[in-house]
Amino acid sequence: MLGWALVFLVLALVAAAFGFGGIAGAATSIAQILFVVFLVLTVIAFVVRAVQGRSVL
Repeated sequence: MLGWALVFLVLALVAAAFGFGGIAGAATSIAQILFVVFLVLTVIAFVVRAVQGRSVL
């Protein structure tokens, strides 16, 4: 999922460089949403592992 967020971020940067403001804004929004979802899932995974008593690293 982090990979998809990076893909949309790169797409937004390229679109902004060529002057496509609407596409850049949409791609940036998608990248932000995917990044937040990735962070939430990562925190949930760490909490689940901590509760189960396994090593996080």
